[in-house]
Amino acid sequence: MVPAMDEAKRIAGTHAVDDYMAEHGILEYNAIGIGTGSTIPYVVDRIRDLSRSSRPDLLSSRYIPTSYQSRQLILAAGLPLADLDICPRLDVAFDGADECDLALNCIKGGGGAHLQEKVVASCASQFIVVADHRKDSKDLGEKWDKGVPLEVLPMACSPIRNRLLQMGAVRADIRMGVNKAGPVITDAGNMIVDAVFRDIPSPERLDSDLHRIPGILETGLFIRMVDIAYFGQSDGTVVKRRRRDSEHSDCSAEIRS
Repeated sequence: MVPAMDEAKRIAGTHAVDDYMAEHGILEYNAIGIGTGSTIPYVVDRIRDLSRSSRPDLLSSRYIPTSYQSRQLILAAGLPLADLDICPRLDVAFDGADECDLALNCIKGGGGAHLQEKVVASCASQFIVVADHRKDSKDLGEKWDKGVPLEVLPMACSPIRNRLLQMGAVRADIRMGVNKAGPVITDAGNMIVDAVFRDIPSPERLDSDLHRIPGILETGLFIRMVDIAYFGQSDGTVVKRRRRDSEHSDCSAEIRS
């Protein structure tokens, strides 16, 4: 029997891919970004299945990874691997999230790939997040308590941690590796500091403040980047939220069976 959370991730990934492909019979750039995280294998599996049935054109599309993990998923699925040098413009990027608020601002970087994820997402005409219902929050920090991931220049770690504490962070921890001695080293050769704040009343302002600290290369705050998010529910349905740029309404939602 498939665990409930795995099933929630699977149905979210399936709906996300099916919806996008139904709306885009022809891809303009023939290039798709593949994110990182526990929901992404289901996205890649669905793309692979469609490429072998109703969408053979997906076998000639090119797939741009955001991490070593997503690179291996693309190769294992038999899909063409590419990079941003070859494909600087993407039709869509699919990715996971650690938490999304009602405006579809996200915290990402639990897997340590947020710098590359943000670059790939910025190159896509549409950025789609796929997650289970535990990642759906009213405000950032409501459920995710591990802080905002920051990719930092190794030589700047100590002064950056001091600056974070001065600006109100409760903690600013260097992320340590599992089954290895020492810190996590990103695919780009940098280190990660997880900055925990009591609350995040304005994600946009926090992101701006963090970017002003020399040595912080990128934050895990994705502000007004997500176009659509799919949240798999424990009852087998999927909540789809679409961001709308309106001062009165941040996003619309619908429930899919």
